[in-house]
Amino acid sequence: MKWNSCVLMLGLIIAINSGCGSRRHRPGVLPGAPPELPAVPAKVNVPLDPNLHRLALSELEKAFTSNDPILRANAVEVAQDANSPGASAIILRGLLDRDALVRFASAMAAGRVRLADARPILLRMRDEKDPNVAIGVRFALHKLGDARLTHDFEKFAINPDNRIRGNTAMALGLLGEPTGMILLKVMDTDRSPAVRWQVAEAMWRLGDEGALKTLVAGSVSQFADDQLICVLALAGPRDARVAEHLRGKLVYEPGSGWDEVALVATRGLGMLGYDDGYSIAIRGARSADPRQRQLAAMAFGAIKRTDAQSYLATLLKDEYQPVRLAAAGAVLQLKAS
Repeated sequence: MKWNSCVLMLGLIIAINSGCGSRRHRPGVLPGAPPELPAVPAKVNVPLDPNLHRLALSELEKAFTSNDPILRANAVEVAQDANSPGASAIILRGLLDRDALVRFASAMAAGRVRLADARPILLRMRDEKDPNVAIGVRFALHKLGDARLTHDFEKFAINPDNRIRGNTAMALGLLGEPTGMILLKVMDTDRSPAVRWQVAEAMWRLGDEGALKTLVAGSVSQFADDQLICVLALAGPRDARVAEHLRGKLVYEPGSGWDEVALVATRGLGMLGYDDGYSIAIRGARSADPRQRQLAAMAFGAIKRTDAQSYLATLLKDEYQPVRLAAAGAVLQLKAS
């Protein structure tokens, strides 16, 4: 089973199926002055379409019942962020899934939304054999007020498997406990670059300024994959200080190879409450590249403009199921103004 810490909670499991920075894609550099950022259309408050909401819920259920564990795990992440009472049921079902990836995603989701109904299942999962799932279980129980197993993160932090160490760092950052910084500082010299990115994101979530500088440096890497990871990691704590840096990622030449970075920056700005990249998301939604359409849908979800419903309605009919799931997730995040 191939999966790692970066693909789940960064929301890039859809966008980077080959793993954390493994493609090492280096776009070309175009000569001349950079293009200007396209103007942002004026926001129009459009009433929420109940039919579109129902279609999104249907698409979410289809993904969750897929034979593909990656799609099921993504469905759990969509449910985690969904503005729908039925989403909790998917997280609970995911805890019982046959695949460890889905159980891990579900445990992390249960913790992040503090799903009290998950507590009995999580307690039964205390002896889970898969280390990644065990990390998720301990994270969720801690978030629900049971810290009896939290000390186990110390052994997961020295596991020989990079993915387990990365997931440990991720969980420590999301726990939000200042004491987690002690273990993260030990992990900061990890031999794996992917784990070090995860540690930097976790430390930045806990307010470490040195980690902020590390992520900023990664966000200007010559490799697009590094930028994808670091740009979204910068936005994670919702600290408005990074907004101007993310805006700089929106100015690019379409087709130059930086399209995906701009879309992720658009999503990051949306997480911070800005719609500066709304035109970038519209462009991505019309792209011939399904990866860009996926990222555009995720950006619409972060921006939460209800006038994006027309674009999301089209993406919900996309021929690629991951695009449809991303669009469903965006629709389910919209709220009436």
